[in-house]
Amino acid sequence: MTLAITSFYAAILALIYVVLAVLVIRQRFKCRVGLGAGKEPQLLQTIRMHGNFAEYVPFLLILVALMELQQSPVWQLHLVAGLTLAGRVLHAVGLWLSSGTSVPRFLGMISTFAALIVGAVFLLLK
Repeated sequence: MTLAITSFYAAILALIYVVLAVLVIRQRFKCRVGLGAGKEPQLLQTIRMHGNFAEYVPFLLILVALMELQQSPVWQLHLVAGLTLAGRVLHAVGLWLSSGTSVPRFLGMISTFAALIVGAVFLLLK
């Protein structure tokens, strides 16, 4: 069995991860901070955009892969993976716009938690 749907989303998410990493590198260069965030709020925001993505995406991809291995319906795979993709993009955009609360950041976290819960429930019911 190939994990075609998981692979598709993993590839897209990997490209987004690289973009977020490049944004951190660019901010580090601009602020001349090699380690940590110094006293640069924009650098801290960028680091957290990247870090938050790195914290959630691997676990969510594992859920999608397990669902695919258990031959879950395609719609379920796209639902969990699509919520993951949308959630992580919205969260990054929201954090880019503001270090405080923002609608995209809020919706991003709701989408991410929905993906975690829905994926877990689908696996438990399988």
